[in-house]
Amino acid sequence: MLQPYRDMLAEDGRVQFTVRTVPSAAKTRVMEIMADESVKIAVAAPAERGKANAELIHFLAEELHVPRANVEIVAGKTARLKLVRVCNRTP
Repeated sequence: MLQPYRDMLAEDGRVQFTVRTVPSAAKTRVMEIMADESVKIAVAAPAERGKANAELIHFLAEELHVPRANVEIVAGKTARLKLVRVCNRTP
């Protein structure tokens, strides 16, 4: 489901998108692309002390084939709705 973002990342060198998180899930996975084009992601970590954010960053880095340092939550660090920026270059 994240292929369009991989393509944009490869073409432009960076991509920014909105993520709706569902913390404390059984498994971290993309659930769906919402009508507003945000990506709904179940996160297998609780929303406490940054654990869900860390898991989200780890998951997106793996899925988009970039180092974790290249994935940044730029807005919504304490909310379920987050703005994420990913670069394919070293920050």
